[in-house]
Amino acid sequence: MDDPGAVFVRAVHAEHGAALLAFTTRLTGDRGRAEDVVQETLLRVWRQAPKLDADDRPLRPWLFTVAARIVVDEQRARRARPPELPGDVLASLPAGDDLERAMESWQVAEAFRTLSLEHRAALVETYFLGRSVAEAAAALGIPPGTVKSRVYYGLRALRLALEERGWAP
Repeated sequence: MDDPGAVFVRAVHAEHGAALLAFTTRLTGDRGRAEDVVQETLLRVWRQAPKLDADDRPLRPWLFTVAARIVVDEQRARRARPPELPGDVLASLPAGDDLERAMESWQVAEAFRTLSLEHRAALVETYFLGRSVAEAAAALGIPPGTVKSRVYYGLRALRLALEERGWAP
């Protein structure tokens, strides 16, 4: 013997399902989400079946109101929590040693910003870009001896800035 609630839900779906799906698809902009909303709406119909079946008022306005509230509640819930990240993004996040390395890089970058522009330029050319002293001198338009001097004093200033931040060489 069929559950009277299930019989009622099937009748409601047969009569209002297409209109309810069209309505929720317009609200969500996504057919899959709309189908989920219709399913949740019909679940609520099943829970209220005896009461709704006994009511003489038209059912469609109630269905559309329930569906619209489900959509709004889902939107509010999504805004209340941080967005979910796809698995490929999570796989590239630093963990363990990578996190420590990222923190170290951040601290070095902060210390690096305290250097003068001349010292930073010389260090970028030689350490980060891997250029020789002669190549760095040509790129910066200064004599090679000046590059050597700026690298030497830039590294000393960087070491001092790192020590001030609690790093020990």
